[in-house]
Amino acid sequence: MGFSLLPKEDAYFTLFSDITGKIQEASTVLVRMVSEDDADLITYAKQIKDIEHSCDQITHDLTTKLNKSFITPFDREDIFTLAVALDDVCDYVDAAARAIRMYNISQFNEFVRQLARLINSQAAAMNSAVAMLKNPNGGMNAQIVEIHRLENEADDAYSRAIGDLFKNSVDPIEVIKLKELLEILENATDKGEQVANIIESIVLKHH
Repeated sequence: MGFSLLPKEDAYFTLFSDITGKIQEASTVLVRMVSEDDADLITYAKQIKDIEHSCDQITHDLTTKLNKSFITPFDREDIFTLAVALDDVCDYVDAAARAIRMYNISQFNEFVRQLARLINSQAAAMNSAVAMLKNPNGGMNAQIVEIHRLENEADDAYSRAIGDLFKNSVDPIEVIKLKELLEILENATDKGEQVANIIESIVLKHH
């Protein structure tokens, strides 16, 4: 059984999908940024920053609507918490691009590329899960499970990346730069898992 709501409240679900669409867009650019040879770091970082600003605006629109709405499809606190958690994912994608640009990191190992791809895959799963939020079904659970699986894979990739970094790197400055980038990427997947937990909680409350 889905949520009971008035037609005009469909806007919340549209706004959630708009946010996850921006996360997908930003993370797709990030994958290109770390995968292409001689990537234009300035251009890619700007693209991601512009997408992140758009995501912030959608989140602001959603919270403004929330403050003015008399009826909401589910608890106001849950709507706000989910919106903020989604926006946080996009913020971390932007933070990764900013770190790459700021530290002028131009060589990316397979761990960095893998983590970027995992964020992008999580974004796709979040987009699918949010699309089912209005009328949850069995497919919703599959997306939640996938987000958790991807986060576990990211944890493993991060651990191996840090081990490899300290084992094989000789330049301490490069170690510091890459360690920070890896932490940001892994934190993005943690935020993705937080989104999955919030969606799961919302569905459980209303069933």
